[in-house]
Parts: sequence; structure tokens; C-alpha cells
Amino acid sequence: MMENYQITDSTPVAILTVGQQKKLFQGWVKELLGVQDITTPSEQLNKRYVYGIAGIASLFNCSYVTAFNLKNGILKPAVFQQGRKIICDADMAMEIFRNQTANKD
Repeated sequence: MMENYQITDSTPVAILTVGQQKKLFQGWVKELLGVQDITTPSEQLNKRYVYGIAGIASLFNCSYVTAFNLKNGILKPAVFQQGRKIICDADMAMEIFRNQTANKD
């Protein structure tokens, strides 16, 4: 309804919509932190992870040995390992695998 008007320093906060206030605060946070993009908690919740070699094996429906080779090979950018804990971003792994098989054709 009033989305097209210019927000200035003299614009009262009370007349801003929730969406305008959200954009305003995100802009301030980006400026303070010096970042280009802020991921929202809902985007973080939508991420899907698998854990361990067994998780990678179940994701790709392959053997433990093949999953181990994938983890150390083409899926390396999608795998995070600290000590014995292995976490794999499932969506990124599927995308890497899809791109890898498409390039071979």
C-alpha cells in the first residue's frame, strides 16, 4: 500500500511496515558485520545433514568402502570432519555428485 515511498532519516518508525523494518535492520547488521548475505535461521533449518560414513553410504545407497572413497574424493567440499566426527551436507553432496556424473557423459 505505501511500499513505494522513500524512507528518510525523518520517517517515523511507527509508520514502517514489519517488512520495511526487517529490511532496515538487516541492512544495519550487514553494514556493521561487513557481510554480503545473512542466512536466516529458517534457511539453516532446511539444511539436511548425514553423519558418518554410514550416513554417506545410506545417502548414495552404496557400500561402506565406496562411501569412504566418495568422502575422500569428489565429496570433499561437502564433508566436514573434526576428529572422528564426520558431517556431510547432503544437499551439497548430491549436487556435487550430480555435476560430476553429468561431466562424465
